[in-house]
Amino acid sequence: MQKTKPKRYEDYAYVLDIFPAAQRRHVATHHAVGRSEFIVQLLGEEYFTLLEAAVSERYKPTIGMRIYIGRDAPRELIRIVRRIGIEDLTETARLNLEATIQRVVNENEQRFVDFFNKSNPLTPRLHALELIPGVGKKMLQKLLEERDAKPFESYEDVKNRVGLLDPPGAISKRILDELMNKEEKYRIFVREPAPAGGEVS
Repeated sequence: MQKTKPKRYEDYAYVLDIFPAAQRRHVATHHAVGRSEFIVQLLGEEYFTLLEAAVSERYKPTIGMRIYIGRDAPRELIRIVRRIGIEDLTETARLNLEATIQRVVNENEQRFVDFFNKSNPLTPRLHALELIPGVGKKMLQKLLEERDAKPFESYEDVKNRVGLLDPPGAISKRILDELMNKEEKYRIFVREPAPAGGEVS
């Protein structure tokens, strides 16, 4: 019997763009959005899910805001309309995407330092750490030796002990690569792409 994947819901997300729903002509008709509502394009904090939400006129978050979108968020104020792909982002959302990823990585340092401490091989020949830009076989060996001796405590600790010049920058680049490339085989940070036409998160 095949195991079903657990649902990956986002609790918090960052606003990439917001605009009147009337401007969004191509949203499929089954995604009911009132013409007086606003569409918000979002980047999820946990799985980097790209989403569109509808918000009422009285609840208009600003670009860059971190907002709660969990399952018990008041639907009269905000509701998730669908998952989207990178190609669905507005120009403004695309311009804000990279900086928003960097913000998540910088503000959740322990989470990503834990990745350096706890990540495992993906195959007999490929370790998850090797997917981080700048990590080759020699640095991988150094990372494994150093974390075995003592777990890393910060990005600065990783930088000083193994010589990876910009750990948060390298992680941010990997996240962006996973978002941009729908054919990416290994997704260590980003949720799998949305199916064509989007889906409710």
